[in-house]
Amino acid sequence: MSTNITETFDYIIVGAGSAGCVLANRLTEDPTTSVLLLETGGSDRSIFIQMPTALSIPMNSKKYAWQFHSQPEPFLNNREMHCPRGKVLGGSSSINGMVYVRGHARDFDEWQTHGAENWDYQHCLPYFKKAEDWAFGNDDYRSEGGLLAVNNGNNMQNPLYQAFIDAGIDAGYLATEDYNGYQQEGFGAMHMTVKKGVRWSTANAYLRPAMQRDNLTVKTGIQVTKVLLEGKRAIGVELVEGNAKTQVLVNKEVILSAGPIGSPHILQLSGIGSTKTLSAAGIKTKHELPGVGENLQDHLEFYFQYECKQPITLNSQLGPLSKLAIGVRWILFKTGLGATNHFESCGFIRSKEGIEWPDLQYHFLPAAMRYDGKSAFDGHGFQLHIGHNKPKSRGSVKIQNDDPLNPPQIQFNYLQHEDDIEAFRACVRLSREIIAQPAMDTYRGSEIQPGCNVVTDVQIDAFVRETVESAYHPCGTCRMGAADDEMAVIDPQMLVRGLHGLRIVDSSVFPTVPNGNLNGPTMMVAERAADIIKQQVLPATDVAVYKDPEWQQHQRSNQAKRDVTC
Repeated sequence: MSTNITETFDYIIVGAGSAGCVLANRLTEDPTTSVLLLETGGSDRSIFIQMPTALSIPMNSKKYAWQFHSQPEPFLNNREMHCPRGKVLGGSSSINGMVYVRGHARDFDEWQTHGAENWDYQHCLPYFKKAEDWAFGNDDYRSEGGLLAVNNGNNMQNPLYQAFIDAGIDAGYLATEDYNGYQQEGFGAMHMTVKKGVRWSTANAYLRPAMQRDNLTVKTGIQVTKVLLEGKRAIGVELVEGNAKTQVLVNKEVILSAGPIGSPHILQLSGIGSTKTLSAAGIKTKHELPGVGENLQDHLEFYFQYECKQPITLNSQLGPLSKLAIGVRWILFKTGLGATNHFESCGFIRSKEGIEWPDLQYHFLPAAMRYDGKSAFDGHGFQLHIGHNKPKSRGSVKIQNDDPLNPPQIQFNYLQHEDDIEAFRACVRLSREIIAQPAMDTYRGSEIQPGCNVVTDVQIDAFVRETVESAYHPCGTCRMGAADDEMAVIDPQMLVRGLHGLRIVDSSVFPTVPNGNLNGPTMMVAERAADIIKQQVLPATDVAVYKDPEWQQHQRSNQAKRDVTC
């Protein structure tokens, strides 16, 4: 295969996903700046991507997602865990569940304690606001007028959504009017990236407007095989398009936005990483960075499922005629059940006393079914997606050989840390207590999963290991850190340590995983990174953030109305 040198651009962005589309838009706001955006996947125009309710289809499609799997996970009965990543314009924002969660303010303060200077909450908040077009107006925490449309779906028309919120309050937890604002902790309406009934991915929000500009070139069907180095400077990328190998050069920078699996893999293919890892794969080290591919984190969750005593759940909408009716209404009007992800209420709580901010997250679904759309049983039901959001277990992404088409070895080490196991025991017990409250009496039937026979620590641990699933929030594999931190891959300016002209901007740079879904923080990071590149960073805010004043003494604010019964 011959190699040709083609064009030269000011910036090359590798990956048209949650971060890459944002960067492509913001960098091309300057008409004198030329940008090349490269994406392995293709068009996102499919109805299954654009219709929110169809989210399980692109997520499980080889056409629109890299269908990665982990190595056998030693603490999950050697299960190989599914890890889909977007392979389409919009990346994972085109296949995800569209849930919009920024994370808790303390998550970003935590980043700063790990050496990510000026990435604390007060520095990040202006970029959450810059990105956002919030359906319900402006305040100190939320904003209108950005490119990213955010709303609360169908306004919780199904009564089960409010019943779940009320049950959380009955259990002694707080209500929150806006978990993305002053107070994350508590129960309230959930927000989603949907605009006028359509999935508002970064492709729709950021890329399409930018594609009208002459200074942006977008190429799909491209496999980037390595970053080209001249000494310690990135000068371009090598890519394969069809049967042709091509080198494209840059005047300024290469920016990797290929995600927490793709970005470390491309670095390793380029000879950037741990010499031990590279040597095992038969790759010569060009730049030693031991942290590349390390620090892998993810959220786990399971489904807590109940039968519903009233015929009001989505389980009645799973037949072919119902799906057809939903689809036709959406095609004609962009309304109805097709226009929502169905996660319209939620909760954020602490697993025990002594934890400063929430570490457990609920997504409530008025149906008993899996992510693949399969029903849990014949009849009506509802479920809580519950997971531990601040895991201490860490894994890695490691190149296997020098073939860029061979996926890397992914090992999460889920539940390696005892604290993570303890948190999932809390998930089971606290969830039972919530659903047992008076607010759910009208609807609560028998427990489907885990089942009333799952009570002891041993039983809960066995259930979790067998049934827990990824929430699809991998991050941290090219983490940001201080100059004296040898395991940091990038500095707070997003530049790869020890190299020039190479930045990484995606969720791989997160030092620690935030308490929530990752699409929102990834877009925020890209917004701020664009301004760092342009040297026009917004000033920090100074806003108050709620914290339970007695967090060291108790797990929740009030007493539950009813003791748990199974």
